[in-house]
Amino acid sequence: MKVKDLMNWYLKVVRDNYANFSGRARRKEYWIFYLFQLLIFFGIVFLGGAFSYDDDSTSIPLAILGLYMLRTFIPFLAVTVRRLHDTGKSGWWILSAFIPYVGKLLMIIFCVSEGDVGPNKYGKDPKNNYDEINDIGNSLE
Repeated sequence: MKVKDLMNWYLKVVRDNYANFSGRARRKEYWIFYLFQLLIFFGIVFLGGAFSYDDDSTSIPLAILGLYMLRTFIPFLAVTVRRLHDTGKSGWWILSAFIPYVGKLLMIIFCVSEGDVGPNKYGKDPKNNYDEINDIGNSLE
């Protein structure tokens, strides 16, 4: 996979679905966004440490990091809620992350789990081009 393709997945979350809490998000969309978040975070921290020559100069990279994290907080929540929707869970499950120890583990399990195949109550399957017309009558058998 090319870097340009990866960047498009990141931009899909940040630019195209900034505050979109409805619908579903594939694992790929979620984890590539998460990867870019980590890379940018560590990049800013590394550059801040590399160019700091005293304690006062570290405040600029920290301010940039804080602004970046504020800017991407809503897209992070939105893509996580859409990821939960893909697994058939309500977006309110995101609050389970506040449960010490168990909550974070539960969120990781939900986010690495494969999404529901076909449409669910939150929308169409983002991974497969599922055609409902072909499935009409199959549920009756």
